[in-house]
Amino acid sequence: MAERRRLGYNVHREVLDEGEVEEMAEKSEEKTSLCENFNKSMRCSGPRMKKCLLGSFPVLSWLPRYSIRENALGDLISGISVGIMQLPQGMAYALLAAVPPVFGLYSSFYPVLIYFIFGTSKHISIGTYAVMSVMIGGVTERLAPDSKFEIQDNVTNLTIVDDVARDAERVQVAAAVTLLSGLFQILLGLVQFGFVVTYLSEPLVRGYTTGAAIHVIVSQLKYTFGINPVRYSGPFSLIYTVLEVCYLIPETNVGTLVVSIVAIVGLILAKELNAYLSKKLPVPIPVELLGVVVATLISWQVDLNGKYKVDVVGLIPSGLQPPVVPEASLFGQVIGDAFALAVVGYGIAISLGRIFALKYGYKVDSNQELIALGLSNTVGGFFQCFAISCSMSRTMVQESTGGKTQVAGALSAAVILVITLWIGTLFEELPKAMLAAIIYVNLHGMMKQFLDIPALWRSNKVDMVIWVVTFVLTLLFNPDLGLAASIGFSMLTVIFRTQLPKYSLLGQVPDTDIYRPLEDYNQVKQVPGILIFRSSATLYFANAEMYQEALGKKSGFDITKILSAKKKLEAKRKRHEKKNARKAKKDAKKNSVGMEVEPEEKEHRDVAVIDMDPEPNPSLPRAIILDLSPVNFLDTVGVKTLRGIHKDYGQIGIEVVLAGCQTGVVDNLQTGGFFNDKVTKSCLFTTVHDAVLHCQSSITQSQEKPLYENFTGTHF
Repeated sequence: MAERRRLGYNVHREVLDEGEVEEMAEKSEEKTSLCENFNKSMRCSGPRMKKCLLGSFPVLSWLPRYSIRENALGDLISGISVGIMQLPQGMAYALLAAVPPVFGLYSSFYPVLIYFIFGTSKHISIGTYAVMSVMIGGVTERLAPDSKFEIQDNVTNLTIVDDVARDAERVQVAAAVTLLSGLFQILLGLVQFGFVVTYLSEPLVRGYTTGAAIHVIVSQLKYTFGINPVRYSGPFSLIYTVLEVCYLIPETNVGTLVVSIVAIVGLILAKELNAYLSKKLPVPIPVELLGVVVATLISWQVDLNGKYKVDVVGLIPSGLQPPVVPEASLFGQVIGDAFALAVVGYGIAISLGRIFALKYGYKVDSNQELIALGLSNTVGGFFQCFAISCSMSRTMVQESTGGKTQVAGALSAAVILVITLWIGTLFEELPKAMLAAIIYVNLHGMMKQFLDIPALWRSNKVDMVIWVVTFVLTLLFNPDLGLAASIGFSMLTVIFRTQLPKYSLLGQVPDTDIYRPLEDYNQVKQVPGILIFRSSATLYFANAEMYQEALGKKSGFDITKILSAKKKLEAKRKRHEKKNARKAKKDAKKNSVGMEVEPEEKEHRDVAVIDMDPEPNPSLPRAIILDLSPVNFLDTVGVKTLRGIHKDYGQIGIEVVLAGCQTGVVDNLQTGGFFNDKVTKSCLFTTVHDAVLHCQSSITQSQEKPLYENFTGTHF
């Protein structure tokens, strides 16, 4: 191992407090008013208009510079590969959304074109996504359940479900919630609310998507076993649905189950072969498309629907549907679901987009991504699409096959257009069990996320708890309610961590200006006569009282008792002064009438001894330094706490200074009323070492005397 190179480091300057630093740096007192900021933001100029135009329509900035030689071939291969993949996935995820499969193809076409114009990520594949689809399915089946469309069959005299009317209603519900979620995303993007994704931490997103994957799997069991269970909604709906499926398993359609098993095994083997040959093949084998084609041919030749009652896709109309305005009356019933879809879809897309942006060295605009997804969903809502997001599996295919720009996405949309216009009707005999098998196999990546638990246990137990709790909450509640509850729990962990910070006493690393916790380092020594106290969290109303208590415990003495003793001493002194004053007045009166004052009485009046507690521990500090470098803001309670500490310890002769204050914290102290005629910025220091040197100088210059006057055996 190479020896570390040691560089010389030497700084020579005076000890500077905050007031001196502000004077040397010439701190500006000018602050721009809100009105001036608004007027500045509304000013229009040529460069600003160009920047705004290119920011709103990113395609105008990169498409004119598109290099056909470098990017065209990779984007072409990638676009065709992803487009072929979109066909089976779009149809399969339409089943999750509880709408006819053709609407999955629409959702793989219109939104992708809109994202091509407005999106900023070059690699993510926009389109149908399992988690979003199952959330849509929960809404559609809640507002348009089978029971609402039951009719009496005049021939068999049995109750049947009017599939045509039910599907039409569900398409309306899906379009309404998609349009509303898109409007939410646009609104959040316009108000620069892209930072909302920061509340979706990686453990939360991965725990949530794993829990949602379980919902997806359970929702497809009816296609695997050929049964028709009642789908429940609300809390614990997953448990009720599983129990219903278990109850109906004796009614399993054997033909459907055989198709499901063969399809699942075949897809798994084909994907393993694909992975094995990935380095040798220029383009991955379209396993899902081949599976769909083979299953359709077998179903058509054997007549699985007619002979074995295997449920098939059914009618797939050719061509595209004209735009339709969703029913506004549905908006009030789906507003909560729409907001959850908006947050989940954006969170997944921006998380994956940032990963590839970091890998390939470009920037993804979080607010523009919100607007792009919002426009994709809004336009899609008019064309009867359901909410879309970014698919991990398609994105990996798009990137691995050479896709380099958004052109790959546009080409995949073109592939879907060709399929929708001319080829879609060929898949009418496709068994739904095959689509369910495609969903199962595509979810194996999410199932691998269970391996996060041991990894997080070793790295960060709080993140592991967030992952597990998010997973459990998502299972117990619907995905939308589970998301809200998970975000709430995640925020609580932040609050708990700020309420339970680590409090430390700092010592000096020998011969340096570096200070570290005494309990963590063997060679770190406490500075004589100086106590340096630090909290690992910011100081605000939730932990202000604990901050004071921790300071008392770390300092080793009870400031309350000392102040109480001092007050008692002061009260005794005042009583003796009053007593002596009365005696002096009495003696003066006696002298005025010629009476002589007894010598013993006079001596007793001149000297009064007050018995006090024994002398305090001489190891008490002469100065306390509060290291506020971890503090990024102070509220009124935090300022009041620091003011109280400065006052209380100052009353017993212990100097209190603050170190490491950020500019914002200094402003909080200023506006919070910390400074006055007696307390100035001379008690603030930029670094802990400045504060230590100042305190050492003060101790050296001070006279040798007790920490507080007249504490023991004081005479008056």
